[in-house]
Amino acid sequence: MNNTEKTMEKIVALCKTRGFIFAGSDIYGGLANTWDYGPLGARLKNNVKDTWRKRFIQERKNSYEVDADILMHPRVWEASGHVASFSDPLLDCKECKMRHRADNLIDDFDPDAHADGMTKEEMFDYIKAHSIPCPNCGKHNFTDIREFNLMFQTFRGVTNDSKSVIYLRPENAQGEYVNYLNVQRTMRAKLPFSIGQIGKAFRNEITPGNFTFRTIEFEQMEFQTFCKEGTDTELYEYFKQYGKKYFEDLGIPSENLRFHDHEKLAHYAKAACDIEFLFPFGWGEINGTHNRTNFDLTRHQEYSGQKLEYLDPETNERFIPFIIESTYGLDRTVLALLCQAYDEEVLDEEKNDVRVVLHLSPAVAPYKAAVLPLSKKLSPKALEIYQSLQKKFMVDFDETGSIGKRYRREDEIGTPVCITYDFDSETDNCVTVRDRDTMQQERIAIDELEEYIAKKIVF
Repeated sequence: MNNTEKTMEKIVALCKTRGFIFAGSDIYGGLANTWDYGPLGARLKNNVKDTWRKRFIQERKNSYEVDADILMHPRVWEASGHVASFSDPLLDCKECKMRHRADNLIDDFDPDAHADGMTKEEMFDYIKAHSIPCPNCGKHNFTDIREFNLMFQTFRGVTNDSKSVIYLRPENAQGEYVNYLNVQRTMRAKLPFSIGQIGKAFRNEITPGNFTFRTIEFEQMEFQTFCKEGTDTELYEYFKQYGKKYFEDLGIPSENLRFHDHEKLAHYAKAACDIEFLFPFGWGEINGTHNRTNFDLTRHQEYSGQKLEYLDPETNERFIPFIIESTYGLDRTVLALLCQAYDEEVLDEEKNDVRVVLHLSPAVAPYKAAVLPLSKKLSPKALEIYQSLQKKFMVDFDETGSIGKRYRREDEIGTPVCITYDFDSETDNCVTVRDRDTMQQERIAIDELEEYIAKKIVF
């Protein structure tokens, strides 16, 4: 199936019924734009983290991982500009009282309008001139556009006053910037070097988010490369391609990925580009690569009073490094992988036999294999294989129902390999191994299973 032929309704239903993703606070009716990852979703998400760590930390020279606190000194967000300017242009429908982002209304109406390059006044004039309707009720009767701050604010201590205000971080990047000097000193790092971090961030999003695409709590896989001015443009182009290759290696074909250069740049950026994925609801950002110049470190030096200069050991020159940022939305990456992997294969049109399957990369699939005894009488021996493989991989065990139904259940959750222990296994010490994607079967010796699976999941 092409991605445009798939529907979010089917993908959301599969996620709920198969234990990938549930609505947040579900038994209380849910909380808008919050989602909980179930047993398979949590495993999928952690597997994606593992591939990112391998590709961006383990396999790269001079790359270091940190785990900064979510709560930071409020001056951090003053220095970064978030306190003054981190807001969304919102308007309300006077008829149905629904609140909308003005730029989203425009982009949904005409993606070529480029609302990200408009001022608040220009957006309002465009909506009025084109009579853009409310997506909820279809009427065109909006309030003026107001700026809505996206940061969650709370208070430290027992008094709720301006001196005790702190924020839930709206991005991970500042945790890398304020630790730049600590990492450089303790790791004796020379430019260029990189700091990566996986962690939660929070944004007070009002508008609906297409399942997990836009949520108020989300995880980012951040990667910041500190470099000397003059080398920044080359590194920026390099990390654009590096990010695209990462997504391709996860199983997303290049035709479902595209670069989208920003026409209007943020206050900190010299250049900015998104990698977008073709979701069933259209193109959406899953990565952002930015040339942030030396803006962030310069601001933190100014606001903290601490010198953040780098001393070049070869030239004895002191300067504040430039930063190339490449940030990956973990939740959006997981959603993209689910959308890409989802397929409905017609096996027998006359019998209306359709196989639902997730063609997930074995590297990120929740279970690497499933052990299926052909009969419950064979379960004790099959359990021995399961328990042996468990020491190396996440493995499922299923002894309920016909073997055909069990194959289909494993197909729906993306298990790459099904291992059937049958009556011949007791004498030949072999099992039947079925490939998820081709459905072809082969006979494998039991003592070769571990190596067979390991080769499948290499990333």
